[in-house]
Amino acid sequence: MSRVTPDKVLVGSREQYSILGFGATIKSSGSGVQYSGNVGSPYGSNVIEVPATQAHRYKYVVRFERLGGWYGKACKKFALAAGQIRYIAFNEDSQGGWAAAPGSLVPVDGNGGYASTWGEFDFGSTVNLGWSGFDVSAIAAQNAGLEVQGMKICEVLTRICSYIGPAAAFVHNAYTSAVADIGGIGGKLAPGPVRLAVTIGYNITHA
Repeated sequence: MSRVTPDKVLVGSREQYSILGFGATIKSSGSGVQYSGNVGSPYGSNVIEVPATQAHRYKYVVRFERLGGWYGKACKKFALAAGQIRYIAFNEDSQGGWAAAPGSLVPVDGNGGYASTWGEFDFGSTVNLGWSGFDVSAIAAQNAGLEVQGMKICEVLTRICSYIGPAAAFVHNAYTSAVADIGGIGGKLAPGPVRLAVTIGYNITHA
């Protein structure tokens, strides 16, 4: 039997995408910085973990992979063992991000905000006519004077990537505090399915 790679699991195509497991959809509201997309009802039910065998059935999917050690992810919390892969599906018009750091807790800044390397996303945005986007950001960690962890996000279908190395030693198509006020950095994707592959603890030697 041939081995099914993680990328092949993500790429599987369907004309109708599953919404099994999601809560009710909340209509978007506001505009600009006040824009609020679908947060699910109950809150957070627009984000669910799915098994690898079902990942291709969902329209917006993020694959998390850890190269070594342990990391914890904020909000919908989970740990990644070395070499482990987990799949998270998102409902239409979902916006947000994830934070990752070594150990069981994500560091916070003086205001209690998660201050580590972030992955940020906007899936099927109503206000942006169905377009999606993503980026890696070290802004929170740098502004708090904390360690910047490596992270890489690549869209499997288009091969567009955004990544930052440890201590922000190298940066590609991603946000740092030096470019915090510049818009449009990161991946921009036309309406349709999105398959993001995320590497936690990324280093250029793993490219």
